[in-house]
Amino acid sequence: MSFWQGVLVFLAGLWAGTINTVVGSGTLVSFPTLLAIGLNPVTANVSNTLGLFPGSFVGAYGYRRELVGQRARVASLSVAITIGSVAGSLLLLVLPSSAFKAIVPVLIAVALLLVIFGRHINTWLAARGSHASEHVTTPLWVSMLGTGVYGGYFGAAQGILQMGLFGIFLKDDIQRQNGLKNVLSGLVNLVAAIVFVIIGKHLDWAVAGLIAAGSICGGVLGARIGRRLPPGVLRAVIVVVGVAAIVKLLI
Repeated sequence: MSFWQGVLVFLAGLWAGTINTVVGSGTLVSFPTLLAIGLNPVTANVSNTLGLFPGSFVGAYGYRRELVGQRARVASLSVAITIGSVAGSLLLLVLPSSAFKAIVPVLIAVALLLVIFGRHINTWLAARGSHASEHVTTPLWVSMLGTGVYGGYFGAAQGILQMGLFGIFLKDDIQRQNGLKNVLSGLVNLVAAIVFVIIGKHLDWAVAGLIAAGSICGGVLGARIGRRLPPGVLRAVIVVVGVAAIVKLLI
């Protein structure tokens, strides 16, 4: 990895950490960047996961006021997220690299659709959230288990997926939901990262370190100024980079 490639990776981590804190989907910026510098898809995904989890927790700390009173939710949903993340990360390591390369373009395409239509989906879901509860229900717990599996395997747009599900099952202010999302997304990446480190495969420590440094700075920026950034601009950048990733994986 050259000096300028390292700078690019750090900036990708910075931007991904910011986006993750604000709207989710930072992986759609950092993952294609790692592909662009020559990493194979599995190594890029594993190194990216390890690098992004610190930024998510920094972002969650920035939302600490919104997290007040949500300890019981965090405790309950963390169990679901942890189980799912372990399962998803093991699937990534057990399945052949060819399977990941075949599956990821589909996952990215789904993630891009969530990015593009996320606001409309959330509005539609919220309008039908008559059964939403202030407490963790079985449907919410099971759905978070599913997002954990997805995030452990490939985490792009897991935050947006979580927010959509919160719109159905969780009755609370959207900013409080966003704070909860940052905690759970960070936990998914942390658990998956622990699995990857224990297994010791497909990990580029230099890349992961640069992504981590950038994502921590991005978490701070996202928590402080993220709400002022135009969501449309963020979505446009994510879509362009995500399409580029699909093209690169398919060529």
